Amino acid sequence: MMPCIPHIRRVNLPNAITLSRLVLTGIFVAAVGFPGNPGYAIALATFSIAAATDWLDGYLARKMGLVTPLGKLLDPLADKILVCAAFVFFSAQPVGGYHCPVWVTALIIAREFLVTGLRQIAVEAGQVLAADRLGKWKTTFQLIFCITGLVWLTFEKSNGGVAGLLRDLANPANWLRPVSLWAAMALTMISGWNYVWSSRKLLISK
Repeated sequence: MMPCIPHIRRVNLPNAITLSRLVLTGIFVAAVGFPGNPGYAIALATFSIAAATDWLDGYLARKMGLVTPLGKLLDPLADKILVCAAFVFFSAQPVGGYHCPVWVTALIIAREFLVTGLRQIAVEAGQVLAADRLGKWKTTFQLIFCITGLVWLTFEKSNGGVAGLLRDLANPANWLRPVSLWAAMALTMISGWNYVWSSRKLLISK
C-alpha cells in the first residue's frame, strides 16, 4: 500500500512575485556594492523591476482572488526591505550628487517599524488597521527618488539619445530629486501620524 503523502500547497503566483522582489532586493544590494557603471546599471534594472512587482502582485492577487495571509505579510515586508535598502545606500555616502540625509533615512525606517508594531497590536486585539492611502503616495515618491538617483549614477556620463535625456531629467541639480525626497519625507511623517491616530484607542486601552 502506497504511503500517504501530505498535500503540499504551492505558493500562488502573486506570492511568488512578492518573493521574487526579495530576491531582486538582494541582487540590488550586491550590485551597489560594486561602484561603477555596470554595478549601477544592474542596480537600476533590479530595483525598477522590483518596484514594478510591488503593483503587479497586489493587482494579480485581487484579480485572481488569491489574497492570502502570507501575501498580506510578505507584500509590505518586501516593500519595506527594498526601499530601506536603497535609502541606506544613498545615505551611506554622497554618490554622484545623490545624497539622502541620514536623519531622513532614520525617519523612514522608524516609521516602518512603528506601523509594523501598530499592526501587530491591532491583530492581537482582533482588529484590522486599515491601510493609509497616503502610505501609497509615500512609497511612490520614495521609489521616484531612488530610481532617479540610480538613473543618474548609471547615465551620468552619457551624451545624447535616450540616455542623455534620462541623465538630464535625473540631474541632482534639477527639481525632481529634491521634490521627490522632501515629498517622501513629508508623507512619511503624515502617514505615520495617521496610523498612530487611527490606533490611539488600542494604545491607551487597558
